[in-house]
Amino acid sequence: MLKLKRSVLAMPGSNARALEKGKSLPADVLMFELEDGVAEGAKEIARQQVAQAVAGGGYGPRQIVVRLNTRGSEWYKADMAEIAPTGPDAIVIPKVNSREEILRAAADLVAAGAPMKTRLWAMIETPRALFDIEKIASAANDPASRLEVLVLGPNDIAKSTRARLTSGRAPLLSWLSSGVLAARVHNIEIIDGIYNDFNDEKGLRLEAEQGRDMGFDGKMLIHPSQIGPVNQIFAPSAEEIEFARKIITIFDRPENADKGVVQIDGVMVERLHIDVAQRVLDLMAATA
Repeated sequence: MLKLKRSVLAMPGSNARALEKGKSLPADVLMFELEDGVAEGAKEIARQQVAQAVAGGGYGPRQIVVRLNTRGSEWYKADMAEIAPTGPDAIVIPKVNSREEILRAAADLVAAGAPMKTRLWAMIETPRALFDIEKIASAANDPASRLEVLVLGPNDIAKSTRARLTSGRAPLLSWLSSGVLAARVHNIEIIDGIYNDFNDEKGLRLEAEQGRDMGFDGKMLIHPSQIGPVNQIFAPSAEEIEFARKIITIFDRPENADKGVVQIDGVMVERLHIDVAQRVLDLMAATA
């Protein structure tokens, strides 16, 4: 069954109460944070708490991923050595800049004793990564890379490019689109970045709808209050589900077996839309 990634909630590993609360939150994915969300003085305790939380389980159907500190930092080796053997669903590598970095991180994952189920997610946060995003995504063609997901980091992108995070994200749209294209070329998923103002539900909804319409598979979040709206937005609507069922039903009729195009409710629908309709129904099944 399709594994949903509508909502990816970042939770600081230094906050034991937050890690425990995650067991009751309706997020599709919990991202336990060892990097930006943790102060330098709390790195070791965060690592220990996250390792215990992952090993202890109790998170039900939620996917558990852990964002390590950047490769080459003073904390990375210890992060990988302690977290990988606990078997999270994925290890998240921040600030990836090249395909080679993906392959090296994957080798680190294996050397640390991660089980086969543990995949790799790559954070795209720098100008170099934006230039080479298709090359980075191409690492997924090598099964040894374990690359499953790209995650766009608008805050870091804006900082490093001096672009402004304006309403509607016009300065970032070309980069966001290039990420979606790269993910689709290499058949992996891609997650949109966070919306900073967790008190602004209207703004969150607008940005989540924009990301959904661009082709993102979900959105990274920073507060539990953002989960409900984002889960709803990245799930198919009742109207989409009804129309998807009609597409499959009508093309399944014997009289339409040789037709490439049919008319449904006044809309011309091509046979290629069967795949789109099937994904809608798969999403519906997964959300159920």
